[in-house]
Amino acid sequence: MIENEISSRLTVGDRVIAVRTVPGRAPGVLWLGGFKSDMTGTKAEHLARWAAARGTGYVRFDYSGHGASSGRFEDGTISHWLAESLAVFEATSGPQVLVGSSMGGWMALLLARALAARGEPRLAALVLIAPAPDFTQTLMWERFPPPVRQQIETTGRFLKPSLYGEEAYVITRALIEDGRRHLLLGAPFAVGCPVRILQGAKDEDVPWEHAMRLVSCLAEDDVVFALVKDGDHRLSRPEDLERLTAALEEFV
Repeated sequence: MIENEISSRLTVGDRVIAVRTVPGRAPGVLWLGGFKSDMTGTKAEHLARWAAARGTGYVRFDYSGHGASSGRFEDGTISHWLAESLAVFEATSGPQVLVGSSMGGWMALLLARALAARGEPRLAALVLIAPAPDFTQTLMWERFPPPVRQQIETTGRFLKPSLYGEEAYVITRALIEDGRRHLLLGAPFAVGCPVRILQGAKDEDVPWEHAMRLVSCLAEDDVVFALVKDGDHRLSRPEDLERLTAALEEFV
C-alpha cells in the first residue's frame, strides 16, 4: 500500500467491496479496473503513487469476484459491477475524474451516462485506456465460433483462455445476457464532460477500430483520441504511464 492510503470496505447488496483511498484535494481520481484485473495492477499502483506525491485524492477498488473483494468471479455481471462502481463514486466527495481501463472504460461510460441523466455535477472528466464498451457482445459473443456459443447456451459457461498466461476466464451465459442490457455503441449518447482516450494500435484484445466506434458515438462531447503506434492492450510501459498522467494533468 501507498503511505497514508486508507483501506475500507463497502457493502453493495450481498457483496463486500474492498476500497483504498489516498486522501487529497479535488478533483479526485477514481480508478475503474479491467475484466479480471485488480487494484494492485501496474497502472492502478502508478496512479496511487502519482496522486500521493501531488496531493490529489485517489480511490481504487476491486469489483466483486476480483482481488480483495468478496464473491466469485463467475457470479459477476455488468449490472453487479456497475452498481458497485456507482456505490464507490457516491462514497467520494467533490469533483471526480474517472479513469477506466478496458472493461473499466465501459464502466466509466455507463456510470457517466447514469450520472448525466440525473444531473450529477461532480463528474469532471473521463480518461479511458483501451476502452471496451459492449465487449461481452461485440468482442466475445459475436466472435465466438458456433460450438462455443452452443456450449454457453447449454452448459451456462465457457473457459476462455487468457492471452497473458493467467488462468482461463469463466465466461457465463449470465454475463453475456446481462451485458446486452448495457450496450452503448448502437447510437449517439452524451456523457456531459471531456473524454480522453488512450489506445494501442497493436492491441489484440480491443482493436483500435473498436475505440473509434466509441468516438463516433460521443458526437456532443469534447473527445480527444490518442493512438499509441506501438502500444498493446495494457499500456503499462513507463512511457504509457507518462501519457496517462499527462492526460490527467489537464483536469487535476
